[in-house]
Amino acid sequence: MTVELGAFVVPADDVVEQVAAVERAGLDLVGIQDHPYQRRFFDTFLLLAFLAARTERVRLFPAVANLPLRNPAMLAKEAATIDVLSGGRFELGLGAGAFWEGIEAFGGPRGSGPESVDAREEAIAILRSCLSGERSVTFEGEHYRVHGMKFGPPPAHPIGIWLGAYGPRMMRLVGRLADGWFPSVPRLPLEEVPGRMRLIDEAAEGAGRDPRSIRRIANLGDELVQGPSSQVIEALGALRDQGFDGFLVSPDQVERFAAEVAPALRSA
Repeated sequence: MTVELGAFVVPADDVVEQVAAVERAGLDLVGIQDHPYQRRFFDTFLLLAFLAARTERVRLFPAVANLPLRNPAMLAKEAATIDVLSGGRFELGLGAGAFWEGIEAFGGPRGSGPESVDAREEAIAILRSCLSGERSVTFEGEHYRVHGMKFGPPPAHPIGIWLGAYGPRMMRLVGRLADGWFPSVPRLPLEEVPGRMRLIDEAAEGAGRDPRSIRRIANLGDELVQGPSSQVIEALGALRDQGFDGFLVSPDQVERFAAEVAPALRSA
């Protein structure tokens, strides 16, 4: 796969200018955090729609959508709407939640690890039915239910579902059902990356899928992009060798990353 590069952005303050800078720099992706319980954060999906109207080329995604606070049927509606209005520039990052106190404070459910995996699997089933163009969607699960839902309009392109995930069971879910994997590195220690990649590949093959069709995009910690550009290029080249085909950096790294690192990664 062609390497994709971009920025991981906080939905607050000067976010519009930060995203404009990503587009001016010629990078490909913008991921927007989704933490509604943070007082200074804008609503991520309203912001994504606004940014879609203010950009022309860069692709946008929630990094990652807070599933406990966002019903999957409405997520599908929002995703398809932004995709149509942006001319097919939206992808759907999907997360389990993690910050449970904030989620509960907003009226969401507190989930255990196994429950959050089960909920995401059910959500993916609903999202796939909606985004694939089914005119009427019915699903009966433990966590989510829809009955004869009339879905539309359809998205402008096949929206990818990218999972923010770390545990072994979630890796297998990525391999079986998702279009992409979006971890933060080094929240996931570098030495654990090869094992996670193997779990995704094995699950994909077991489900009859080509593992190479699954995007692997790393949100990079600042320590990985410090130092001379040659050192950064070497470090990210090693991550590419392990299977990553996309990288996001913080907004303050965009200019240098685009000018000094991106050309080498794209030509490799």
